Amino acid sequence: MTTLCTLKLNKDFRTAYYHGKVFVHPLLILYVRKTREGKPRLGITTGKKVGKAVQRNRCRRIIREAYRRIHPQLKGGWDLVFVARAATVGTTSTALYAVMQQQLKKAGLLP
Repeated sequence: MTTLCTLKLNKDFRTAYYHGKVFVHPLLILYVRKTREGKPRLGITTGKKVGKAVQRNRCRRIIREAYRRIHPQLKGGWDLVFVARAATVGTTSTALYAVMQQQLKKAGLLP
């Protein structure tokens, strides 16, 4: 099993927000930014509009699980920030997997 590279610093998230491309869906927002890193890096954010702590943590787990399934197919050298929306709370990881595939194909990161 491979480990996921994650974004941890606030400045990395901010540069993805301000300088990256945005792909919007009612369930999920994706920010994509090209970097010099060899691996794709993942960042997940959930705001307070999503719900209380239990719902926000569930959204993060669902997004992370859907990303794990897509991760081996991705090109390296990209920062990906997924932002959960209020509709994300009631969905499954398979539904988010389809949304992620759609967004990443639009971004040109999936074959």
